[in-house]
Amino acid sequence: MTLNDALTGVNDHARAALPPEIFEVLEADRRRAAGTKFAEVGDKIEDFELPGADGEPTRLAELVADGPAVLVFYRGQWCPYCNLTLRTYQQEVVPELQKYGAKLVAVSPQRPDGAVPVEGLDFPVLSDAGSTVARGLGLSYPVSAPVREAMETLGTDLEEVNGTWELVHPAVVVLDRERVIRYLDVHPDFVTRTEPSDILEAVKSL
Repeated sequence: MTLNDALTGVNDHARAALPPEIFEVLEADRRRAAGTKFAEVGDKIEDFELPGADGEPTRLAELVADGPAVLVFYRGQWCPYCNLTLRTYQQEVVPELQKYGAKLVAVSPQRPDGAVPVEGLDFPVLSDAGSTVARGLGLSYPVSAPVREAMETLGTDLEEVNGTWELVHPAVVVLDRERVIRYLDVHPDFVTRTEPSDILEAVKSL
C-alpha cells in the first residue's frame, strides 16, 4: 500500500465519522485553488533558525553542513493525515537518508510546546510560529471563514495552537548544501502527500 492509498483510507474514515456538513466544508477546501506562487526549483532559501519541540534551536546551515536536507512542511499535530505521513517517513525515508548523508526535519506553524505530532520520531520537529519560513516559500495561506468554523466545531482553535488562523500547504523541499531547492512538491490538497520513494529519488539524484 502506498502512502496516498493509506491517506485515502484515513479520509474515508473521516467521511464516515464526521457530520456530513463538516466533512463537505473540508472537502471543498481540498479543491480550493492555491492562489499563491510557490517557490521553485533553483531558488535559494535564506538561512533560518527555528526552535524545536524541546526548545532547542536548529539552523538550516547546520542541517546542510554535511549533505542534503529534506524539509517536510505539515499542518500540525491535530492533523491525522500529517501524523500518518510523518510516521511513514520515519519508517521508510529516514533510515535510507543516512546512506546519502542527508537529514530530514519536519516544520509546522504550531507553537513549540505543541509541535510534536507523534511519538517515535527521531528527526527534529521545528516550530515555524507565524509561518515566516513557510510564507517565504509561498506555502502559507489564511484559513477561510467556513473552514475556521468547521475546525472550531471539531475543537481545533488555530489561534490558540498557532497564534494565527493561518495554515501551510503540506510540502517536501529537498535542498543541497548551498541551500538551493533541488526538489519541491507542494500539496494544496491536504489529503495527498509526497511518496517516500519520490523523496529518496530526489536525494539520490543530487
